[in-house]
Amino acid sequence: MRILVCVKRVPAPGSKINVTSDSLKVDTSHLGFTTSPHEECAVEEAAQLIEQHGGSVTVLTVGPSEAEEQLRYAASVGATDFVLVTNDTGVEWDPQQTAEAIVQTVTEIEAEEGQFDLILFGNESADSGGHQVGIRVAVALSRPAVNGIKGIEVEATNVTARREVEAGYEVYCLQTPAVLGVKEGINLPRYPTMKGRLASKKAEISKRESTAPAGPQQRIRLHQPEETVIETEILGNSSDAAPKIVDLLDDLGVL
Repeated sequence: MRILVCVKRVPAPGSKINVTSDSLKVDTSHLGFTTSPHEECAVEEAAQLIEQHGGSVTVLTVGPSEAEEQLRYAASVGATDFVLVTNDTGVEWDPQQTAEAIVQTVTEIEAEEGQFDLILFGNESADSGGHQVGIRVAVALSRPAVNGIKGIEVEATNVTARREVEAGYEVYCLQTPAVLGVKEGINLPRYPTMKGRLASKKAEISKRESTAPAGPQQRIRLHQPEETVIETEILGNSSDAAPKIVDLLDDLGVL
């Protein structure tokens, strides 16, 4: 199997996110970065599929040169080939431009090396959560696509994908080549081994430049909600606190 996984470099989950003074960008001065969690699961799923069926996993990212870090992480957990589509403009690309850059790159790679059986995306990125890029790529490449996937089985050229719904699962049968949007929880991503980390330092990363034009979407501003301050009041640390607790429960309508 030939599998392509598209990943995105995003601020580490749980980080405090600040915006720049012009409200147009995230202030990355004190942020750590990681692979978007849905996409981390997509890399793991691809690694498991080639362990079962043989083949290769190519991981592609569109981003700044620093995104090599995310590609090397993918190398440490089983990916075999790596492509960085550079975007060092300092301006975050909109979903249309990003999708066009991926389509251009995929078309070039497939012309050189052969078609990908599966292209995996995360269900949505952890920062913008746009749910757009994977579907745009699938439409441009004229390939069937399903998002929200929690299970993948492959047999010859047939792919069975399961999507979790309230009553159980929806099951989709697709012919390769196909595009799937993987959801966090499909698997438990492995931790890189020391051998994997050492090998990732030697991984060769193919760098390509995109000529994809900017899309019509325009960011107006980022809104940073006011922080909610929660105060904790200690009612006491002995039996003297009992009347205060009773009064509190009464105020809450529990009594």
